[in-house]
Amino acid sequence: MTTVLQWATYLILGYFVVLNTGYVLLTALTYWAVFRYRRVLDIYSPEEALASEVLPPVTLVAPAYNEEATCVSSTRAFLSTDYPNFEVLVVNDGSSDATLERLRDAFELRPTTRPPTSSLSTEPVKQVYQSQIHPNLYVIDKENGGKADALNTGINFCNTPFFCAMDADTLIEGEGLARMVRPFLEEAATVAVGGIVRVANGCTIRSGRVQEVSMPRKWLPKLQVLEYLRAFYFGRVSWDALGAMLIISGAFGMFRRETVVDVGGYATDTVGEDMELVVRMHRRLREEKKDYRVRFIPDAVAWTEVPSTLRVLASQRDRWQRGLADSMIRHQRMLLNPRYGPVGLLAYPFFYALETFGPVLELTGYVLFVIALITGSLSGPFMVAFFLVAFMLGTALSLSAVALEELYFRRYEEGFDLAQLLFLPLIETFGYRQLNAWWRIKGLWSYLRSNEEWGVMKRAGFDSSDD
Repeated sequence: MTTVLQWATYLILGYFVVLNTGYVLLTALTYWAVFRYRRVLDIYSPEEALASEVLPPVTLVAPAYNEEATCVSSTRAFLSTDYPNFEVLVVNDGSSDATLERLRDAFELRPTTRPPTSSLSTEPVKQVYQSQIHPNLYVIDKENGGKADALNTGINFCNTPFFCAMDADTLIEGEGLARMVRPFLEEAATVAVGGIVRVANGCTIRSGRVQEVSMPRKWLPKLQVLEYLRAFYFGRVSWDALGAMLIISGAFGMFRRETVVDVGGYATDTVGEDMELVVRMHRRLREEKKDYRVRFIPDAVAWTEVPSTLRVLASQRDRWQRGLADSMIRHQRMLLNPRYGPVGLLAYPFFYALETFGPVLELTGYVLFVIALITGSLSGPFMVAFFLVAFMLGTALSLSAVALEELYFRRYEEGFDLAQLLFLPLIETFGYRQLNAWWRIKGLWSYLRSNEEWGVMKRAGFDSSDD
């Protein structure tokens, strides 16, 4: 029994070594990429771009389902976006509450004629409305079909060359859209661009704008601040530098409409429609031998409300893991296939082995570590090595994310907020990370059982200050 435990622990240690070595390399690449990006900003000024006439028109597409409590404030936030030429399409996905009525009353909606520009298959559209107060606001009322179906409906009625897919609880910061458009202007081959999503809980928000950035008051959203910083900086920045961006957040991503229509729009048979679309775009465009780019911009910022209860967060992470597993299995012919370039040879194996199925090994490793401690079946030096690789290296990587935030972007200016960010990696390492691994394992199991439930997040709204 001791021998089996020893070999199992060696295997788990190997997993942590590979995982954290990958993160260390991604971290080094991230610092280099951000330094290079900051030099680009000396040439391209989003502020000047907003005052020019060169920026192309963009459509914000925002699905809404049973959002009566927050739909008006969210739509006002969309309308306050700093950009010279944009439309807002709110897609009411068959809400059973008063979402449509609230929007109709607040924005004086009237029925209008708006012919579709594409024919992606969706549930029937009942009526298109236009605001009499804001002529660039349209509300599409349709039968319920889910988020992906609502996004496809928005794409069908999009009249601009680019659209930005948004969540109903997302605010775009300042020059966010102008920063997202830059890669499309620089390279005609750009087909998609992702921005960074930050935690709005705890921030002071007025008239759809983040006026003051602060850490949340509750511990669960605090931990997600650190988690989001690490995920976007060390995940998205480095994969962008390698030309292997595999994920664009569904809360804030801009796409070339024509390309999305050509690949068939969002898949409606998955809960991970955002990642699945990007993976499918890589696959189709590589197979068709087309020149293309999928990019990430680290200072194009959107703010979102994150879960503040364990139940809602667990449901969210379950859904995310199911979406990840579905995308990986659905397109697994790309795995280690040189035909798909750096995506197939680098990003896909990383996400397939370490992110999709890695949580099983990770949680098993924690359990075996505790058993080995109790039974004394492993040597002292090995136990120290395991602790350093599995726990402390992860803490160091989180601290590196905080350092990058302070060095280049510095949204959290208060000393107490910075102190919390420096302290959070220790809290996250012992407890939250293991809990997250458990939720992801449950999500993987849900995927294997073909669970397609979306889950519900009760939003406090941007005017609330209880987080």
